[in-house]
Amino acid sequence: MITFPAPTFREWSGPLTEDLVRDPAKFGLGQIPRRLQPNGTAKSICGFCSTGCGLTLHLKDGVAINATPDPDYPVNKGTACPKGWEALTPLDAADRAKTPKLNGEPTDWATAMQIFCDRMKSVMAEHGPESAAYISTGQIMSEEMGFLGALAKFGMGMIHGDGNTRQCMATAVTAYKESFGFDAPPFTYADFEESDVLVFIGANPCIAHPIMWQRVLRNKRQPQIIVVDPRTTETAMAATQHYAIQPKSDLTLLYGLAYLLIRDGAVDTTFVEEHTSGYAEFAEFVQSYPPEQVASITGLTVTQLQTFADSIRIGTPRVSFWWTMGVNQSHQATRTAQAIINLALMTGNIGKSGTGANSITGQCNAMGSRLFSNTTNLIGGHDFKNPAHREKVAEAIGFPVESIPDQPSLAYDQILEGVESGKIKALWIIATNPSHSWINQKRFNDLLNKLDFLVVQDMYDTTETAQRAHLFLPAAAWGEKEGTFINSERRLGVSRQVRRAPGQALSDFRIFRLIAHAWGLADQFAEWTSPEAVFQILKRCTQDQPCDITGIEDYAMLQKSGGIQWPLKKAHATDFQTERRLFSDAQFFTPDQRARFIFDPPESPTELPDDDYPLILITGRGTSAQWHTETRTAKSEVLKKLAPSEVYLEIHPEDASAQKIRDGDRVTIQSRRASMTLKARISPGVSPGQVFLPMHDKRVNQLTHWSVDPHSRQPSYKHCAVKVVLKLD
Repeated sequence: MITFPAPTFREWSGPLTEDLVRDPAKFGLGQIPRRLQPNGTAKSICGFCSTGCGLTLHLKDGVAINATPDPDYPVNKGTACPKGWEALTPLDAADRAKTPKLNGEPTDWATAMQIFCDRMKSVMAEHGPESAAYISTGQIMSEEMGFLGALAKFGMGMIHGDGNTRQCMATAVTAYKESFGFDAPPFTYADFEESDVLVFIGANPCIAHPIMWQRVLRNKRQPQIIVVDPRTTETAMAATQHYAIQPKSDLTLLYGLAYLLIRDGAVDTTFVEEHTSGYAEFAEFVQSYPPEQVASITGLTVTQLQTFADSIRIGTPRVSFWWTMGVNQSHQATRTAQAIINLALMTGNIGKSGTGANSITGQCNAMGSRLFSNTTNLIGGHDFKNPAHREKVAEAIGFPVESIPDQPSLAYDQILEGVESGKIKALWIIATNPSHSWINQKRFNDLLNKLDFLVVQDMYDTTETAQRAHLFLPAAAWGEKEGTFINSERRLGVSRQVRRAPGQALSDFRIFRLIAHAWGLADQFAEWTSPEAVFQILKRCTQDQPCDITGIEDYAMLQKSGGIQWPLKKAHATDFQTERRLFSDAQFFTPDQRARFIFDPPESPTELPDDDYPLILITGRGTSAQWHTETRTAKSEVLKKLAPSEVYLEIHPEDASAQKIRDGDRVTIQSRRASMTLKARISPGVSPGQVFLPMHDKRVNQLTHWSVDPHSRQPSYKHCAVKVVLKLD
């Protein structure tokens, strides 16, 4: 029989007995923290995307009933997208998970913990520590990520664990590490307002990050807005220059621009000579990309290429380069991101106001995942393979150094291939829904059937992944727990608990506490008593790292300061600016403090169109009212009204005419893996030979092709071969 420790988090002050875990609501578990006024307000950070907007949550009788944008928060300055306004609504959904389930049947926490530990230990005892793995998320708090990573790897002895951040940000992480020496997005949101030229590559912030787009619209410098995207997106419609390149020809385009800058003497040679390495080799490499050749591959004209190059040349003040999923989710994503970084370095557009090679993050805490999830990086951006790093982290958290693995995890796709091959027998999935979101959905769901033990931990037990679980653990959601998020501009902000989780649902942090105790690790995790206690542990792990946050005293300091960007060393705790960018001193995090030019020749996508499948499928965000798999946004009637009522396929008039398809007709789109039927929307916004689907419908990833970038292991969602035919009733 398992007994449980007494938590010190504000959920409950008495002993945590088996009666309590069976009926936590009866004991007030999850009650609103006493520091909040029953009819006052609380400040929090939105739990949807990486913008990291501040929200004011309005309380009535101790419960948050409404959310409005925080006018004082430096990120959003009193604005919010539809998701922010509706942030509380998903908490009230009728299908919220309220109890643990074993093989689909309700059980209690004591039984769930016993089953979890017995089954996981049995698998690892029989097949070794590499036979169990976990997949986490960029949606939970940094403190929960740190707890999970330490629990699974240092305590339970797992080797492998990754997160759904792999699906959105792994490319940026890898590119920054190789080019700058650390995963270090250099910008601050003020750069949106201070650029003279903004270049968006594979990014549609008008829809995907509307509050960032509002910051662009605040720019009073009458900037040039350049968009590189195969589709005429909403952002492209507002651009001064739109380059509708052939899908996945962006790497060739960027090398061609570098060729023109060099040919025209438009390079900041002083910056390059003093602060970079590898430029001579890169300059020689791009001589193979003259404008005529680049034009033939990209579909642009030589004149367009020259206009683009002239817009970003040395002498043009304040050029900033921005990219997101159109680059990151590609078969050659890392080198494409580094080609963007190379352009910023060539023109000296780094470390100064209105400049930068700037990756826009996806999920609300993908940056927290990058630093603290303990997956492919050791906590705090350290290296598993470095003995000094392992010793430093062990000392910071008070664990024996022998408990820290000397190897990083397999990446997400490699974990899944391990499941498919039978090497991984048990999988623990936390706050993500890969049965919907992972590429080539049928292959993914088929391999789940090979697991001996699948645990899913989520706020809903109705997701496609949760329905497949042997053991389901009900988790509290954003607003029902507290911790910190880190947004795209490296800003840490506090998300507060303003609701009580339904039924027996517990915060992910509390679930990890229960597992630690049930596993026999209570003494090892004795200090890990609350999110803020773990925040102090994570701080120690960052000391002397590029992401050093030892100068942040506590949550109160974060809230008072309107969030704080990393780094903030202890020596600077009382003297820092609200908006800070990296590399203002042109000193990078490489051993020689120089940024690196990194490059490889372009390669063709892994699946090309042919006679049987003549079209290229592009996927992306549908509207600002939808979020990823719609696990939460579909719970809001308001957001449903703002989004399309059903999924649609954008197709160019020429391709539609060839198939006798009219606007609104039912059509079938088919790849080599699956097909789906939906309405056609005839639009010149896509080019001939291309079609577009919003990614949110659960059927879309039945079509997509399983391929990943070889460096970042990030999936390529944006390119696969399909055919479209009129559906005849």
